[in-house]
Amino acid sequence: MGNGIAHVLAKFGIQVVLVEAHPDALARARATIDKNLAREVAKGKLDEGSARLALERITGAVSLDAAAGAQLAIEAVPERRELKLPLLQQLDQLLAPEAILASNTSSISITELAAATARPDRFIGMHFMNPVPMMKLVEVIRGLQTSDATAKAVHDLALKLEKTPVEVHDYPGFVSNRVLLPMINEAIYCVMEGVAKPEAIDEIMKLGMAHPMGPLTLADFIGLDVCLHIMEVLHHGLGDAKYRPCPLLRNMVAAGWLGRKSGRGFYQY
Repeated sequence: MGNGIAHVLAKFGIQVVLVEAHPDALARARATIDKNLAREVAKGKLDEGSARLALERITGAVSLDAAAGAQLAIEAVPERRELKLPLLQQLDQLLAPEAILASNTSSISITELAAATARPDRFIGMHFMNPVPMMKLVEVIRGLQTSDATAKAVHDLALKLEKTPVEVHDYPGFVSNRVLLPMINEAIYCVMEGVAKPEAIDEIMKLGMAHPMGPLTLADFIGLDVCLHIMEVLHHGLGDAKYRPCPLLRNMVAAGWLGRKSGRGFYQY
């Protein structure tokens, strides 16, 4: 998600500092951005000069200190509070007082994350969809403390990036994952209960519901560990048994079958 966000910002003329935890991760991110820009050139969506300029606008770093001058910092680390909170607190101390701090979280409370900083009025959720260069939606999530000025600035930036910003309020899972993940979880129950094989479930949803990708293929693409974490956030935050993660999902994550990134999920890769 981070390299996709950097790609889109740089493509639309914004200077970007891309911070990764390790040099090898930074090298992979730059290679991915280069490959994705080249794909846009090959498809005629971007000329070679614009792709080159976009790459030149991205400065890589492995220290958060490099982000100190940013007007906007977008956090896109894995969906775990114990990672996000310390990182956001560090950024809060580094950034200028007027800078905006945004999280790409897909489920964690923006109000909670904002309260851990000294700038809750300048904190907001900016939830991009994956893959970021292709998907038009940005879920703009206002915490209780988010100011109108912060919301407008992020809304206007999304428009500059040729995205469609849609404002939602701060509830577990927001809208996208509150609707999507229970559907995926129910599809996993169908596998566990022997209702149908993964291929059949995906085919039914593609042909019968016009979904571009079946829910189990999508789960593998998202990462089954991420799906489990979001279901746990929904279950804990809303307190309703209908959000209980499927036991098969828990077992697959425990086995290390996480989907595409591990080579095995509901399908082999």
